[in-house]
Amino acid sequence: MTELDELDRALLRALARDAMQSAGALGRTLGLSQPATWRRIRKLESAGILRGRRLRLNAEALGFGVTVFLGVKLATKGRVSLEDFERAVSAIPEVQRVEHVLGMYDYRLRVVARDLPDFERVLRRRIMTLPGVGEVEANVLLSEERRAGPIG
Repeated sequence: MTELDELDRALLRALARDAMQSAGALGRTLGLSQPATWRRIRKLESAGILRGRRLRLNAEALGFGVTVFLGVKLATKGRVSLEDFERAVSAIPEVQRVEHVLGMYDYRLRVVARDLPDFERVLRRRIMTLPGVGEVEANVLLSEERRAGPIG
């Protein structure tokens, strides 16, 4: 584990709020020069603490007003490989995230749809026809709060 000082933690918090900030803008906020800020960012990347910067799209603004979390239990684990299921489900554009989990279900999927009838179409025509799909449980997202995570 890499030792982080308070400036590293402040830098991580600032990047968690807005990863698109330039090193110069971050440096001004933190009281560092642009080169010093850039060196710290590179150090955090090299240590594996920072793994890129992601653009977050607003699904609702793009016409996808419904988000559903699906718990998927494979019918028979021996009959279909996990890799085959993962490859097939990852090819569905409405499936935004595929998580292999331990517990009641084998997978947790984050699915976006235009509305509930659109979600039903995706579920019936795309997800339920995947190899090995057994039980499915749906939870519709009502609201979401994004948290930066534990930085310390």
